[in-house]
Amino acid sequence: MIEIKHLKTLQSLSHCGSLAAAANHLHQTQSALSHQFSDLEHRLGFRLFIRKSQPLRFTPQGEILLRLAEQVLPLVQNALCECKEPSQTNLRIAIECHSCIQWLTPALKHFCETWPQVNVNFKSGVTFDPQPALQKRELDVVLTSDILPDSNLHYTPLFDYEVKLVIAPDHPLANKLHIQPNDLIDEILMIYPVQRQRFDIWRRFLQPAGVIPTLKNVDNTLLLIQMVAARMGIAALPHWVVESFERQGLVITKTLGEGLWSRLYAAVRDGEQRQPEIDAFIRSARQHAMQNLPFVKGISKSSTNEPKATQPENSLQW
Repeated sequence: MIEIKHLKTLQSLSHCGSLAAAANHLHQTQSALSHQFSDLEHRLGFRLFIRKSQPLRFTPQGEILLRLAEQVLPLVQNALCECKEPSQTNLRIAIECHSCIQWLTPALKHFCETWPQVNVNFKSGVTFDPQPALQKRELDVVLTSDILPDSNLHYTPLFDYEVKLVIAPDHPLANKLHIQPNDLIDEILMIYPVQRQRFDIWRRFLQPAGVIPTLKNVDNTLLLIQMVAARMGIAALPHWVVESFERQGLVITKTLGEGLWSRLYAAVRDGEQRQPEIDAFIRSARQHAMQNLPFVKGISKSSTNEPKATQPENSLQW
């Protein structure tokens, strides 16, 4: 019954103090504005202001609608501004791949430059379990090599990588072309402090062969590599993580069996993978990784749109 234009007219009448001044402010004739008020009052069933009063006075009903105008019109203006200008959006990202920070930081920088309206929050830590937090809507994207069955999460593949054995150049295994599980039975295998079942080398290489080496927790990738170089143990890491250290001669890498390959995914809640900022981040992260990481493989288009996780785990965290 009452429209935005009526509220604007009431506000103008209050600010201008007379019907003639309000008509001039609204670029209307005084008769047209008077007719608009008469029509509105007829439909409402009450007067809004007292004609020919000096200064102009509103009726009690008019005062009520004037207060409504003062409340509603700023809200309408703010909403229209938000429609015209993209509002700030939060994107909360976490990793289960502890080595990913090496390439994710510059990837995030590029994404933030392209999408300045998106406020990126990043969370990591070896004791933090991101995928349950994603399910609870505490996160928006998780980079992981785990697929949780029946989780109602959607996993978009980013790239494939090979997990290599990392040893010191003078290690006794340095001359072996392919490493077999029994070669590691007397070794100290340094891993991140998470459940051993989460590691590719454990679940897919050692456990099937019944080999149980000594495990040592190290929560920092750089420290882990330095300890390997000092012959304090061995490690299994993505090849791209150790490439620069291998070039410096600090460590060398060996193939595990016939090659231990895994896949990195971007996990989101099913149904949210097509949200513009999430889709843009995933595409940007994949492109940056393919352009900057050595020893990774791209994924064919036929396998880049995987369904939500209802299948058993087929890829594990390093």
